[in-house]
Amino acid sequence: MTSVDETPFSRPRPIPEDNLVPDLHGVDAFAGDAIASGVVERYAPWARERASALGARVWDPEVLETARKAQRHSPELRPLDRLGREVFDVDFHPSYHDLMSLAFGSGVHSLAWTADEPGAHTARAVLSYLWNQVDGSTACPTGMAYASIPILRSRPELAPWAEKVVVEGYDPADVPVTAKSAATIGYFMTEKHGGSDLRANVTVARPVGRRGAGETYLVNGHKWFASVPMADCYLTVAQTEGGVSCLLVPRRRADGSLNGIRVNRLKDKLGNRANASSEIEYHDAEAILVGEEGKGVRTILSSAEYTRLDFAIGSAGLMRAALSQALHYNDHRTAFGAPLSQLPIQAPVLADLALEWAGAAHLGFRVARAVDHQDDVSEQLVSRLLTPVAKFWNCRRVPGVTEEVIQSIGGNAYIEEHPLPRYYREAPLNAIWEGTSNMMVMDVGRVLAREPKALEPVLDDIRPAAAEHPLLAGALADIEELVNEPEDTTRYLVTRLALAAQAALLVEHAPTAVADAFVTSRLGTGWGPGYGTLRGVDFEAIIDHARLGRSPAPR
Repeated sequence: MTSVDETPFSRPRPIPEDNLVPDLHGVDAFAGDAIASGVVERYAPWARERASALGARVWDPEVLETARKAQRHSPELRPLDRLGREVFDVDFHPSYHDLMSLAFGSGVHSLAWTADEPGAHTARAVLSYLWNQVDGSTACPTGMAYASIPILRSRPELAPWAEKVVVEGYDPADVPVTAKSAATIGYFMTEKHGGSDLRANVTVARPVGRRGAGETYLVNGHKWFASVPMADCYLTVAQTEGGVSCLLVPRRRADGSLNGIRVNRLKDKLGNRANASSEIEYHDAEAILVGEEGKGVRTILSSAEYTRLDFAIGSAGLMRAALSQALHYNDHRTAFGAPLSQLPIQAPVLADLALEWAGAAHLGFRVARAVDHQDDVSEQLVSRLLTPVAKFWNCRRVPGVTEEVIQSIGGNAYIEEHPLPRYYREAPLNAIWEGTSNMMVMDVGRVLAREPKALEPVLDDIRPAAAEHPLLAGALADIEELVNEPEDTTRYLVTRLALAAQAALLVEHAPTAVADAFVTSRLGTGWGPGYGTLRGVDFEAIIDHARLGRSPAPR
């Protein structure tokens, strides 16, 4: 009789270690990214070293672990201190503060306003694109700071806040701003009954003495979504005698006392978990009126152009992070004698995802470039129209990208030790913050109704590429007709406009294989609603363009 030890299957076979995929580490997310590095080279070469420094940290094992810990250990509200005094403090895991130090210390929030160089908004957009590959939670306070600086610089009485918010550094101390080396800012706008309709707000503000810009008001009311309650100040809106107005509310008064602000609770969110979002009440909170009474919505919307751009850029960055993980895994893992990325069932999926990323990144950076040239009337119109288009389209596409990447990796990407669950939970948020998809579509409609000429410079961008591609020429004709169609077709118009703008940018800047595949699939009829239905394209060339450090030079 054969003993157990002699049975061929009595022991497990050796594990093929060479088919276990290591973590994505040690690559440069900037230098290896054909689009981001190309944008800096063309429009802001002075920022190369700064972008490279941040790009080297994106896939740093220590930074990845810090981001994971920050999400796993959510902030906690501490309304009272040990003696029972109201403090409304929020306790964060140390990893959150480490991320904030790296982000703010890298100028992710302020480079556009501190660099006296051409292409400063584009350079800052690249930093934000890189940072969103690290962590979306801390991209909220960096984005709000970026958008707030023009408002803070608009009035001399707000100068102390502007000076501290633009600092490339982070100071978490909960003390008056005069005692801090750097400051952060939050936006407290939404109320539970009004949502995005700020004119429906019932929070009120009354002057302590004189009325008018720069004067002190007392604010009373509530805010249903108040992100970053530990910020040093908040931009808020309230009803005044003159109508809805914008005010700056310090967290602490000059004497160090808490400024009439009570944090009721923190939101238990689907994603963005390291960032504290709260519900708050104002009780005679001292505030400074920003601008004129009754002009609050206009003031806030002036900053919304920057936050919406940042969400479009951030969504492209999130796509990039997910795609980097997909390519890394599928290039290392083998089956049936070949890397997964070369299999005919998988290559079309990866190529499709690469096209989605390429279009989103170029569209976001095009808007940033328009913001860099606000002295040009045509570029003003481009930014006015393409900002809501880019915010709508990029933010709508990123959830599908992250879900498809999870499938391309399999079960390991569904486990919390992997970064993909974090990306997946983060993805839907960008489409909600700073205006939902419907709001972006409505905004495009308003722009075209009030400024019909805004369409022309955007179409002028597309026309040279349309002369080479009949499908793009057809999309251009559709757009010109759709402008005059009923309002219920506006979402279709925005979709066609986004795809046409992306296609034209790829024709101008991407390798031919990438541009041709995008035009054929996104503007033709041979592409299905799901990823992986590409046909008759050069899969390897498209995938190689997206590989970190292995892509051919853009045209």
